[in-house]
Amino acid sequence: MFEPSKKCIFANGTQIFEAMERKLFPELIKWKDREGRKPLLLLGVRQVGKTWLMKEFGRRCFDNVAYINCDAEPLAASLFTDYDIDRILFSIQAITGVKPVAGKTLIILDELQQVERGLHSLKYFCENAPQYHVVAAGSLLGITLGQKESFPVGKVDMLHVHPMDFEEFLQANAPQLLEVLQKGDWKMVDVFATKFEDQLRQYYFVGGMPEVVADFVARHDQSSVRQLQQNILNAYRNDISKHTTPTESMRIGQVLDSLPSQLAKENKKFIYGVIRKGARAKEFELAIQWLVDAGIVCRVHRVKEIKMPVKFYEDLAAFKLFLCDCGLLGCMAGASPKQMLMDNNVFTESKGAFTEEYVMQQLVAAGLTPYYWSNDSTPAEIDFVVQNDEAVYPIEVKAEDNVRAKSMATYISSHPHDHLHGLRFSMKGYEQQSWMTNVPLYAISRVLKSL
Repeated sequence: MFEPSKKCIFANGTQIFEAMERKLFPELIKWKDREGRKPLLLLGVRQVGKTWLMKEFGRRCFDNVAYINCDAEPLAASLFTDYDIDRILFSIQAITGVKPVAGKTLIILDELQQVERGLHSLKYFCENAPQYHVVAAGSLLGITLGQKESFPVGKVDMLHVHPMDFEEFLQANAPQLLEVLQKGDWKMVDVFATKFEDQLRQYYFVGGMPEVVADFVARHDQSSVRQLQQNILNAYRNDISKHTTPTESMRIGQVLDSLPSQLAKENKKFIYGVIRKGARAKEFELAIQWLVDAGIVCRVHRVKEIKMPVKFYEDLAAFKLFLCDCGLLGCMAGASPKQMLMDNNVFTESKGAFTEEYVMQQLVAAGLTPYYWSNDSTPAEIDFVVQNDEAVYPIEVKAEDNVRAKSMATYISSHPHDHLHGLRFSMKGYEQQSWMTNVPLYAISRVLKSL
């Protein structure tokens, strides 16, 4: 169970609920206590809650915190003129007013990629001062890593921060329902099915960006939610303009703008022609990679066979692109609050685009790498394929009343020696069959835990 949400004061002075109890927190505690610990990098798209997570970790688990925002602090540029750790520690004390004490102080270097030699300095913390707890983050660290600019290979630990999953949303918005779900009593879950469906609609609308969730829990103001989501999308576009050439920026923006149309198709495979007529892969592949590295989109590759290891059967030429968060997708698509919150068709709207986006988001939040399978010669397709250490699982997503997983059933029956067991995520109740398990869409995280 998570700890209950607590009240806090946001920068604008209004009191709202934290609403950001995160499943990643125990991983931070494990890192803190691990022998052979290295400086920690938190990776994740802008506004996903990295700064809150670092500060809250420091507040709960250390005597004090030395926090520096390397983008906002003018003196940060002089921190890493060399790699003398004693001098760097003294400078951190001068800037923050906190003397770093090994084992008692958490040193937080936010937006570290903004200062020259900042990332590379982590190598020397690792080698010359491993007794200190150092955690760093940045909005575009994925881009920096992709460019391999002075990255301390093998000298840092890394954790990925994703938007809040549906269970984290329930903890903030309806903790009693989360308790019902966590007990694993499927008959009891069925009793509360309509309440879970209502919360799922809300999650489709709000998504999992922590500031948006916190605002929704406090106010339940639909226009405020959409404004915050639009602010985040604007921040992404500002990053694109700031860190790319005008030509690159235009192409990245075109890819981003095409996502709602791409996901509204029956076959959600990414088609360059949807961007504009005559578009070719060579024009836009770098734009797509920038969005992937920034964490703004998730690329799901096709596999030709559902066998272990899945990556052996990956088809790099065919893929789907999803936005990082279902709430942001709704905002980008201009979906009205009434459509998202009141209409029963929201789960199947636009060929199930929101539902497939939601499932992808839960898979990624669970630490799984999603793929999909399609047949070369027929329209048959399986929405997702995931793998753990022991097996590979085909997944079909069915939000409508007709839940026959025809493609998955055909594939599993025609590959008896692969001993596959399928997962079907739908609005039906939990049901286990010899070849497949049906899981309610709102209970995905419960099943993914076992994977």
